[in-house]
Amino acid sequence: MWRQSCLATRGIDFVAEFSNVGGNMKSSGPLKHFVIPFLIALVLYAVAYTYIENRRTRQGPWEMSFKADNSGAPTLEINEPKLNLAHVQISFPNEKWATTNVNTNFREPKQVPFAVPFGTCIFMDTTFQPGTVVFNLFGHEVQLIPRVLTIDRKEYEWKSGGTYVVTNAPILTNAVGVMPSAK
Repeated sequence: MWRQSCLATRGIDFVAEFSNVGGNMKSSGPLKHFVIPFLIALVLYAVAYTYIENRRTRQGPWEMSFKADNSGAPTLEINEPKLNLAHVQISFPNEKWATTNVNTNFREPKQVPFAVPFGTCIFMDTTFQPGTVVFNLFGHEVQLIPRVLTIDRKEYEWKSGGTYVVTNAPILTNAVGVMPSAK
């Protein structure tokens, strides 16, 4: 009381100034404090996801054709347009396969090992495409990496239109069409 009267005598009406502090202000409530950050996070997530997904898939997947000519000699044809690879062929002239023409790509990951026309896919990492894919084809290890092609653990430079003929003895023990047991 004494303080109010002292302040009033000095020309300051302290009580009158602050008596309506809570009366005219609207409470924004907790909903506003949660909805706005959630919407901001949602927009940031959508932008980040779109960017990462674009970086992940911009090179495109490996595209392959498993073919056999009239004599039954199997050939794997590999294409990867973004790496300027077209009609790269791996031929197995000492093997026989029913005449076939199966086209596939490795866009979506699968549980390995899984069957492919000339053998099995034993490793696949397509997180960032085209990624790495490893096959056991007629007992030969064929590995597709953007940097290099490996056949039976020997590196070959990618050459568009190139043909690689595999005539050496198989280095892998799993037979064609037999899926190795998952470990």
